[in-house]
Amino acid sequence: MAQIVAKIQDFLRLEASAGIILMIAALLALFANNTFLSEYYGALLSTPVAIQIGALEIAKPLLLWINDGLMAIFFFLVGLEIKREVLEGELSTLDKAALPIFAAIGGMAVPALIYASLNFSNPETISGWAIPAATDIAFALGILALLGARAPVSLKIFLLAVAIIDDLGAILVIALFYTADLSLTALGLALVGFAGLITLNRLGVTKITPYVLIGAVIWVCVLKSGVHATLAGVLTALTIPMTGRAGKTQCPLHRVEHDLHPWVAFLVLPIFAFANAGVSFEGVSFASLIAPVPLGIALGLFVGKQVGVFGLSYLAVTSGLAKLPEGLGWRHMYGVACLTGVGFTMSLFIGGLAFDSAEMLNDVRLGVLTGSIASGLVGYFVLRSVGAKKPQAATSIVISPGGTVADPA
Repeated sequence: MAQIVAKIQDFLRLEASAGIILMIAALLALFANNTFLSEYYGALLSTPVAIQIGALEIAKPLLLWINDGLMAIFFFLVGLEIKREVLEGELSTLDKAALPIFAAIGGMAVPALIYASLNFSNPETISGWAIPAATDIAFALGILALLGARAPVSLKIFLLAVAIIDDLGAILVIALFYTADLSLTALGLALVGFAGLITLNRLGVTKITPYVLIGAVIWVCVLKSGVHATLAGVLTALTIPMTGRAGKTQCPLHRVEHDLHPWVAFLVLPIFAFANAGVSFEGVSFASLIAPVPLGIALGLFVGKQVGVFGLSYLAVTSGLAKLPEGLGWRHMYGVACLTGVGFTMSLFIGGLAFDSAEMLNDVRLGVLTGSIASGLVGYFVLRSVGAKKPQAATSIVISPGGTVADPA
């Protein structure tokens, strides 16, 4: 159990530092797109990049290689985390998963409804309804890290569970609502590749190379099918084995997740942030902020997340369908509900799927940054006001089936 606790703590520290790197990348993007570097910033992202093997050619500007290619690696990691949590983590039993599930459902539904209520009459902007439904776990945990002892470990674990369910919801939304015209041939080939991965898993193949190679083929097929290519990363991740020949200590999924996480946290996501967070402030006014798209996103993140996460959590607990995590009160829950309004990476990603014009994407960035900054500030100060607890004897929190560990907070 001590090893599991150490892994969780290492993960949280990594995410916290990754949040700082993301902030720096976002600030660099803002600087680049609002100074003399603006022309070079735009030129860099529009640089054509092509790969051709015989008759197969993939030609995209650099920005789309980042959003379709690098982010597939991010979604691969998300898929690994979802599988692990469902099979042996905080989502492995109904009693542990109940509250995060209710919180995540509220945190996705209410922001989407707020955005839709402001854009329902405009068919050109209604497609952005899912933008404020996402949470950026790296930023949120980075803010929690600044709180020190005021942020109990149980609060961090709850936030992780909500964010993982939120990511699963985002994956389903992308698959169902942000898919272009389908190529059944390409989609069929992708499914054949997925069946091949399942076969490898059933045969007990634990080497990662075959999974990666077939996963790359699936990525190309999904890209050509019209379904968003990043979903290939999720499909591949779901087939990575959870057990190895030497037992759980050699679990391929754990090993890949551990090895991949620093690359995603410190390279993939910062590159994505730099490429997508560059809001142009030229001509921005108060009227720009209250336009339906940026206002819907900002209110969805700032108001919708608070109402959805806190509201459904309260209803679930008071009705007896769920219970509060050990050591947490309603002020903790309200503070973490505010932090889920830090959308950033996933919100920007979905915004790029919903809109393709430069003007609309700038509105998306403006709304995401406004809502995320407001949510982060309010969440920080609410949790800070709770106050650090006096040292107490260690209490136990359930972190995996059949065992408890001491909570150092």
